[in-house]
Amino acid sequence: MALKKTAAQLVAEARARIPEVGTAEAIAALGDPDLVIVDIRDIRERQRSGVIPGSVHAPRGMIEFWVDPDSPYHKPVFAQEGKRYLFHCASGWRSALTVAALQEMGFEAAHLRDGFTDWVAQGGAVEQLPPRE
Repeated sequence: MALKKTAAQLVAEARARIPEVGTAEAIAALGDPDLVIVDIRDIRERQRSGVIPGSVHAPRGMIEFWVDPDSPYHKPVFAQEGKRYLFHCASGWRSALTVAALQEMGFEAAHLRDGFTDWVAQGGAVEQLPPRE
């Protein structure tokens, strides 16, 4: 079966219409009280690789529901006035698709263009999570 679009095409289309933040800019903004960094990676990725200090975890499969104030799954972290939201995954593909979907909903956000992998490569702060029980 031939697909109408590849995953890479979907990501490219999303990246063409959403705000992207470079790694150096994101590292410099770490600690800004008006910035909410949202990690959409799977919990296993977070356990294995660590996290950006102060980031919020929102699994990719739930993000639209957590952002929507009319959803029974809504999380108040996504209803903060005056905050800027920066989403990230490992390489920037999932976060691009996530931010594109959120923008369709009317939720303004950006994504970390090259993801957590580049964050680590450029010396961004990383915090290890405690072992899961």
